[in-house]
Amino acid sequence: MMKTGSCSFGMWKVLVSWEGNVVHQVQFVRTAPEGLVPVQFTKFLAGRVDSFAPLVSAAVSGDSVYSRIYAAVSDIPYGETRTYGEVAFAADTHPRVVGNAMARNPTALIVPCHRVTAADGGLGGFTPDLQIKRDLLKMEGKRRRG
Repeated sequence: MMKTGSCSFGMWKVLVSWEGNVVHQVQFVRTAPEGLVPVQFTKFLAGRVDSFAPLVSAAVSGDSVYSRIYAAVSDIPYGETRTYGEVAFAADTHPRVVGNAMARNPTALIVPCHRVTAADGGLGGFTPDLQIKRDLLKMEGKRRRG
């Protein structure tokens, strides 16, 4: 049975829909219905854990280009970033396709799109607000791989 709940991250609500250990949707919204979320979300957003295990994203199943991108992004370790180009190489696609996939990521945080940045050192984008990406990277103590 699908469950939906929300928790807070700064001025935002994190709306989560899941069934068992499979997360189907994670969105940053201004208002959301009350309800419990898996404890991994509240612990992660409080900076107390660096993993959502055993939760997984429904978006990584299959062999579409987007599922390959989401799987590659899911492999980016906590506190590290990869460029759109690095993710594209890992998923055998183009950086613009990675950007499109990140903009449509149905399970932010579980598929940590905030860890994907521009090759020029810029942040790239983040929906609905780039400040969320800044805050998440700061919380994780972002460090470049290398």
